[in-house]
Amino acid sequence: MHEAMVACCKWLEGTWWGTGVRTSLWAYPFIQLIHFSGLSVWLGTNAAVDMRLLGVGKQRQTAAELSEALFAWNWIGFCTVVLGGFLLFSATASTYFANPAFQVKLGMLVPTALIWHILVQQKSRTWGQTSDTPVVAKLAGLIELLLWISVVTAAVEIPNH
Repeated sequence: MHEAMVACCKWLEGTWWGTGVRTSLWAYPFIQLIHFSGLSVWLGTNAAVDMRLLGVGKQRQTAAELSEALFAWNWIGFCTVVLGGFLLFSATASTYFANPAFQVKLGMLVPTALIWHILVQQKSRTWGQTSDTPVVAKLAGLIELLLWISVVTAAVEIPNH
């Protein structure tokens, strides 16, 4: 399995987009900017709903209403993050694949946080119907915030390994 993953990484590095991102003077930083911008939208919309579940902020709308209002932006940010991340990964896939911080980020934290996010997003429609948020919703929002902070922390550690 490991050999197959390494071969896939080598193949990605050899594609026209992997080579282009790696060899271009401006492509990598530009894609990184797009990736971070999408990350800001993705995490910002997640944090807004989670904070609303926790009872933080003005109470002009319920958590369910806020979640619904931010739904499209949330997934636009996610798609931008995935596309940018894939292109950045393609540039030096075998290096990233061997990086322990990257392995923790993509192997453990991202799937867990993404599954948790989808669960919270679905449940916030019922949990957040009123301004009195149930304790389980507050706990779910806090856990999601902590999971995304962990993902970002792992990402920040990638250059150090």
